Amino acid sequence: MSYKIKHPVKNEVNEPMAMYITQASSTPFYNLLGASKSATSSSDLDIISLARRGFPKKSLLALAKIISLNIQELANILHISERTLQRYEDDAIIKTEYAEKAVELARLYTRGEEVFGSIDKFKLWVKTPSLVFDGEAPVSFLDTSAGFDMVFNELGRIEHGIFV
Repeated sequence: MSYKIKHPVKNEVNEPMAMYITQASSTPFYNLLGASKSATSSSDLDIISLARRGFPKKSLLALAKIISLNIQELANILHISERTLQRYEDDAIIKTEYAEKAVELARLYTRGEEVFGSIDKFKLWVKTPSLVFDGEAPVSFLDTSAGFDMVFNELGRIEHGIFV
């Protein structure tokens, strides 16, 4: 008696490819940076690429205008002197370390807009002193990565209705 297998079984594991594709962000923070990149295709790898590539000073100033920061506040967040920032030509590409902070700033304000429902409400909140931040405005903590984390975490608590 012979036993024939009609459909040979392969000994391989099939993993869904979707697990290896980075999640596309639904947030258009590219728009805040004045980038030409489509808002629907912003993955984590795109964010890293954007920060490494940098962008012109005029994009930084456009970001500052949209999120209502003056040049001094922007310079403090980016860890650059106000005078040095002013010395850059409008089309000059800003160094990677400054571009990275600007990307984080754009991501934060986009996330704030999602949580508060409008960027204007978030801009008001981020400049208003809060007990959570020891009586200081959240924007005053954005000069450090730990400060960014604190503000992002607080946005998560607000989104989920956890007011401590």
